[in-house]
Amino acid sequence: MDKRRKIERVQTGVRLEKRIVKVLKGLAEHCDLTLADLIEGIMLHTFEGSSPFSGETLSIIADLKRIYGLDLTQEDAHRFSEA
Repeated sequence: MDKRRKIERVQTGVRLEKRIVKVLKGLAEHCDLTLADLIEGIMLHTFEGSSPFSGETLSIIADLKRIYGLDLTQEDAHRFSEA
């Protein structure tokens, strides 16, 4: 029995920090997901208060952050200013 859920997607005009996008795209590629599928999965886990990432995935994210020079942390989340 197919348990797929029918959803309706909408196009958004979201602007994100450049290095965060690079890390997300790299992770999506690693996981063989679209960027949209990855973000939706992250959000659904987060909305329920659970971590979307295993220890192995966090290690991959750390590598991607290093590769793309992403040095921002959760502490920086509400302190961005546009260049």
